[in-house]
Amino acid sequence: MSFVALRRLLVLGSGWFAGILLLATTTGCVAVAVGAAAGAGAVAYQRGSLISNESAGMDATWSACQGAVKRLEFEEESASKDALEGTLEARSATGRTITFKLRRITEKSTELRIRVGMFGDEHMAREVHEAVRKSL
Repeated sequence: MSFVALRRLLVLGSGWFAGILLLATTTGCVAVAVGAAAGAGAVAYQRGSLISNESAGMDATWSACQGAVKRLEFEEESASKDALEGTLEARSATGRTITFKLRRITEKSTELRIRVGMFGDEHMAREVHEAVRKSL
């Protein structure tokens, strides 16, 4: 069964049990495709924040965020980090606040949330995220 057929089965509401049973009985290709879609590198914009799972450790992702702040000529306002999480706040030339929130998932994986302003700005958050990715 193809990935598209599997997706249709899950979307049409035939039940999670049927979808899981189908996944368990199919070849590895479909399971790999589903796993890759949900794994590292996935990016979503949700409730005003851009959320991504970076394939890099906490320290490397933190350094990449600081590099993006410098590259985009933002002014760093505050920074706090420990081994499990961190928050970096910066301000753009027009006074908008950019907030980076990092959370360690594994030794080589970090969740990154980027929020621009109080209500969020998807376009600018994606631009900032691209600058972070260039530093990784």
